[in-house]
Amino acid sequence: MDIFGVVALAGLILLYVVIESSATRTRAELTRRMNRLEDKVDLLLKQAGLEEPPVPRQDEVVALVRAGKKIEAIKVYREATGAGLLEAKVAVERLT
Repeated sequence: MDIFGVVALAGLILLYVVIESSATRTRAELTRRMNRLEDKVDLLLKQAGLEEPPVPRQDEVVALVRAGKKIEAIKVYREATGAGLLEAKVAVERLT
């Protein structure tokens, strides 16, 4: 490999690192903002005297969590709510 190839490869690696770093920061910022919004919605619901509607099949999810079947509980939660994997995982972990 000549010097041009080495420089081109180093440039591509540097470009990848910069792009991945930027994407990681963006994801972290979006996650932080989403969590703040969820907290605000929870506060508004509480102040209005409203409760969040119950999760469909919540009894089944709780039973699975108590039985130590966390992965199965996440699957059931996702099926019942249409939630994504991360949202379902967080919701199930709140039950533990």
